[in-house]
Amino acid sequence: MVSETLFAKYVQVAVVVLGYWVVSIVTVFVNKTLFSSDKIDLDAPLFVTWFQCVTSTVICFTLKVLASTFPNKVSFPSGTPLDRAVFKKVFPLSVTFATMIVSNNLCLKYVDVAFYYIGRSLTTVFNVILSYLFLGQKTSLPSIGCCIVIISGFWLGIDQESIAGSLSVTGTFFGLLGSLALPLYSIHMKNVLPAVNQEIWLLSYYNNAYTSIILIPLMALNHEIPIVLNYHGLFSLYFWMLMTIGGVCGFAIGFFTGLQIKVTSPLTHNISGTAKACFQTVIATQWFGEIKSGLWWLSNFTVLGGSMFYTYVKQQEMKKEYSLVGPNKV
Repeated sequence: MVSETLFAKYVQVAVVVLGYWVVSIVTVFVNKTLFSSDKIDLDAPLFVTWFQCVTSTVICFTLKVLASTFPNKVSFPSGTPLDRAVFKKVFPLSVTFATMIVSNNLCLKYVDVAFYYIGRSLTTVFNVILSYLFLGQKTSLPSIGCCIVIISGFWLGIDQESIAGSLSVTGTFFGLLGSLALPLYSIHMKNVLPAVNQEIWLLSYYNNAYTSIILIPLMALNHEIPIVLNYHGLFSLYFWMLMTIGGVCGFAIGFFTGLQIKVTSPLTHNISGTAKACFQTVIATQWFGEIKSGLWWLSNFTVLGGSMFYTYVKQQEMKKEYSLVGPNKV
């Protein structure tokens, strides 16, 4: 009986991790196709991002309606983005959220999928810096050492891309901006969660709804509205199929991220994400027939190793703090 229970638990974890990997990798490849493939040929990255936010908003609204109609079968926290008090508290966070997802998508537009992880690899470093500046959190020497390793891998990757003639300064810039926006969002989110009763899904609903509004004037300023209206594939089934898949996957990533943390742990989630990035890089080089140098691969494994060891170090530090302070005071 016990062995059957453990087996069922392992199967559940494996299914959730596999789901996270599949959804995340599919999202990256679908978005890359939408942003820079010759077949789609639509230079409107903000429109694509806007559609994905609208899709997530519609899904959340649908779940909210179903939860009120069938409370015993569907669960979704109550709340509305039209609440003025909520808007005042959440909207500034949504600006950071919009910056984060737009930067990530623009990075993906200008860099190869294989380089995408390296381009956004300084998130951990920025998190350490911002946590010290805004929260006064000091970092241990082993953690700082991991950050130095990550930075070394990043610069080696930049160097190898430059030597190969495939370095995109624009894409790297947006990668850095996205790496900065993520820890900013995480730090600010802790202060905003009480306004939504600590409900992550409700915050996701509001963020996507507000970001859908934020992106409309940005699309106009970027002259994307006439580009979309005059797009030759505007009524193409293939185009809207990819757009819909990208939108649903964008929502699903949030679902599987929360589910993966729930059935495993934050440490396992970080390790899974790092391993997924490595696997994604290998797939990308094979899919696009890219031949990379040994030093290029070394840069990837340097960043991956530094990131995984940083996660391990932080986990050990948290366990030590927990044992010293006690479960009733952490």
